[in-house]
Amino acid sequence: MQDEKEKLNNGFPSELRMDMVSKDWVVIAKGRAKRPEAFKNEKAARKEAPKKNCPFCDLSSQEPPTLIFDNGKKVEFKGEIPKNWTTMTFQNKYPAFVRAESLDDRFAGPLYKVMNAAGFHEVVVTRDHKKHLAHFEKEQTKELFDVYQQRFLDMKDERFVNYISIFHNFGSSAGASIAHPHSQIVTTPLIDSDLRGALNNAKSYLKNKKKCIYCEMNEWEKESKERIVYENEEFLAVCPFASKTAFEVIISPKKHLPYFEKIMEEEKWQLADIFGAVIKKIYKGLQDPDYNFYLHTAPCDGESYEYYHWHWTILPKTSISAGFEIGTRMEISTIEPEKAAEYLRKQ
Repeated sequence: MQDEKEKLNNGFPSELRMDMVSKDWVVIAKGRAKRPEAFKNEKAARKEAPKKNCPFCDLSSQEPPTLIFDNGKKVEFKGEIPKNWTTMTFQNKYPAFVRAESLDDRFAGPLYKVMNAAGFHEVVVTRDHKKHLAHFEKEQTKELFDVYQQRFLDMKDERFVNYISIFHNFGSSAGASIAHPHSQIVTTPLIDSDLRGALNNAKSYLKNKKKCIYCEMNEWEKESKERIVYENEEFLAVCPFASKTAFEVIISPKKHLPYFEKIMEEEKWQLADIFGAVIKKIYKGLQDPDYNFYLHTAPCDGESYEYYHWHWTILPKTSISAGFEIGTRMEISTIEPEKAAEYLRKQ
């Protein structure tokens, strides 16, 4: 481990680090580095949007629910929303993807390809208007993963569903247009280029090394301990070696698991434990920042992806991408992941 520390502290003011999976490079600008405390959200206390006009408090204007949970138990919708619901899913009122009979894959003129954006676009709403994940008990966090899994299973065999994206935007700078805490589930007929690249690289690594690249990275992180934020029996949370943003955290199973939708009951409890712990550390250490989190899991297009390894990525909003980042697709982080992980561990 000493060799790694020496290499990471060679005195040069900046480092280019390569993401082993995506092969992207990121800049760790040690010469511009900030102390971890400098990333705290210094804005005034989070403004509470009034419940009066919240579309997720008054659900009368929304589509009928596709799934209802009441304190950990699935509840059947019988025409009326039950009084004590705790988590609910329904179709997004302004969907990016909608049901279609055909993709109608075609050319628009001599050069450009186009097809119907066929799929599903749902909203996952937790009941409390003010309470977000940093305030959840483990049971509430576990229920959220129950809902994610159930809707994934419900939709994965539908027509034109080849990938399912689950993500959560919290705060205006993270893209949340409605203050009430909510997640979204979007299905697509395509596999995006970012995930496709990760799949190809994971497959190539397995072919050449006979090992899963994600399992290899997890083993190294457990040995070095430099970037671990939190761990339990089933999961590991780390600030990745080539963090794309300050305080990025990846949560992944310690076991090799390609398909999130196959998660078992005890694993969901363990995931709720580590996810809740990390979100609380970010909330405390960075003073309630806006953030995004999203799932990367194997596609559901009927192909085999046993070489992949599902994981969640949490991205606190600590900076704004500017011309260099946008133009080069190369992110700059002004804190070393090792220092970010050390800081979060103490929270």
